[in-house]
Amino acid sequence: MRLGLPCLFVIGCVLSTVAFHQAAAAAEPNVAAVLRSDALDAAHRATHFLTTRIARHGGYVWRVSSDLSLREGEGVVDNDTIWIQPPGTPSVGEAFVRLYEATGDEVFRDAALAAAEALRLGQMRSGGWQASIAFAPEERKKWAYRVEPERPKQKDQSSLDDDKSQSAMRFLIRLDQALAFQNTNVHETALSALNGLLEKGQFENGGFPQVWSSASATSDAFPPQAATYPQTWSREYQGHQEYWTQPTLNDGLMPDVLETLWLAEEVYGDTRYRDAALRAADFLLLAQMPEPQPAWAQQYNANMQPVWARKFEPPAITGGESQGVIATLMEIYRRTGEQKYLAPIPRALAYLEASTLPDGRLARFYELKTNTPLYFTRDYVLTTDDSDLPTHYSFVVPSRLASLRRDYEQLRLLSTEERVALSNRAAQKRVSEKQVRGVIDGLDARGAWVTNDGLRYHKHAGAVIDMRVAVANLRSLADYLSTTAE
Repeated sequence: MRLGLPCLFVIGCVLSTVAFHQAAAAAEPNVAAVLRSDALDAAHRATHFLTTRIARHGGYVWRVSSDLSLREGEGVVDNDTIWIQPPGTPSVGEAFVRLYEATGDEVFRDAALAAAEALRLGQMRSGGWQASIAFAPEERKKWAYRVEPERPKQKDQSSLDDDKSQSAMRFLIRLDQALAFQNTNVHETALSALNGLLEKGQFENGGFPQVWSSASATSDAFPPQAATYPQTWSREYQGHQEYWTQPTLNDGLMPDVLETLWLAEEVYGDTRYRDAALRAADFLLLAQMPEPQPAWAQQYNANMQPVWARKFEPPAITGGESQGVIATLMEIYRRTGEQKYLAPIPRALAYLEASTLPDGRLARFYELKTNTPLYFTRDYVLTTDDSDLPTHYSFVVPSRLASLRRDYEQLRLLSTEERVALSNRAAQKRVSEKQVRGVIDGLDARGAWVTNDGLRYHKHAGAVIDMRVAVANLRSLADYLSTTAE
């Protein structure tokens, strides 16, 4: 049979189309392989730069000038000091753990081990960590580090403020798991920290202080009782009264502690950690204030009444931490299924919604019982006028009430199976190829991600290497590499 030219042309077009799609399909794996190779190379380059040029004694600070001459955490930092509070050493170390878990590459394991060793050398005798770790010999003598000889007047302060000790514990727990619990130093440091948290950090009522020490006695301190209003309170600051040794919710302390305890139970299978988490959860129920302000305070005393903390933190109902508590109670319900953790939420949401400021935000502080928004002047005089606020502290906070109410309404309608599925949902984020390519292309020739945000405490404008950026990018690379495993 002879075919005419039109038929031959059509057949040729079809065959060409098929060949094109076959070639494109064959090329797709190559494109993915190239991107994976580039992502792994970027992770190697960034890790090499961080460990050889940025790290000191295996640890990290918050920001470093691009020329590497200036360093800072929450203040100016020298070459013999590293930082704990995120995004410091634990945050960077945990990013290395993620990369190691995603690739099995010992380069990332060794980088994580170096950060863990830095934490071991700066762990307090009480089990936790302070904001920073000193490595200069004379400075080290001032602190009660667990690895150092005991000396008079050493400071033994394990801090839960701003996710310091909690972030260190989570990093060490995850590294311990990644190493199959075979590294003695990592394992011992993680468990001694958790023991300190439970034995010296947690009160009888389930709450936690901002700081604990080896001398803390919590077995019979602060017995369980519901929060109440004080009959009177001073409008003038009366001094700190060592508020940091009493139950607090400030700076997201409780969500960070609970995340750490849930992780410890998951990794080690020890029911002590779940028991401690549930006691902490029950503390949140006790700490809810009664009507007419059924929300939460930042700081409580032994009688579970709101009290002064710092000179700009009065006894008050807080619009900030109260929203965090609501989110935390929902997470506790997802994990436990116990209705008592949802029960406080409707009253709290209704109260906070009624307390919204005209611009849609919330005051950080509402006066006890009157619900009048409270502020401070630049001279730290308590006032109801917001026209002369200090600039270092947020006296007005964003409202998350719409999303919190939506989450609550959805959560309370879930079946047990749906709730368990939601609780067990993997937290891993799928990273797009476009995002990964942006992370890769953002590296400079040294292997650094550079921004122009400047150094706050050095009052230095210009190019900096920010650990927030480094950690976020390393995590993105780890998430991508884990979902494209060879």
